[in-house]
Amino acid sequence: MIKEKNIVTAVILSIVTCGIYALVWFINLTDDISYASDDNSVSGGMALLLTIITCGIYGIYWSYKMGKLIASAQEKRGMRVQDNSVLYLVLDIVGLGIVNYCLMQSDLNEIAKNSK
Repeated sequence: MIKEKNIVTAVILSIVTCGIYALVWFINLTDDISYASDDNSVSGGMALLLTIITCGIYGIYWSYKMGKLIASAQEKRGMRVQDNSVLYLVLDIVGLGIVNYCLMQSDLNEIAKNSK
């Protein structure tokens, strides 16, 4: 079951904890999006590990992949499909990963509302 998360709280916690909560958020986003799209090809912990090992390169691919998986989850629920994978990719390349997390969480919150 996917739970809605407050985006403002997550951003504030990420800032206050000097990015530690952002890592937890990254893992939770990955796991929730994978669950919503029925694609268990990678877990949140594995995605974080791969991002660290590749010095962030996997994280760029991750942004694109999560956009595709969110679109897949929206389609499975009969929602209007928004494929933001290229937007996520560009935002991650220019260093705005936290904006990606906010946009992904917003889409995930909508999926959670639609799943009830």
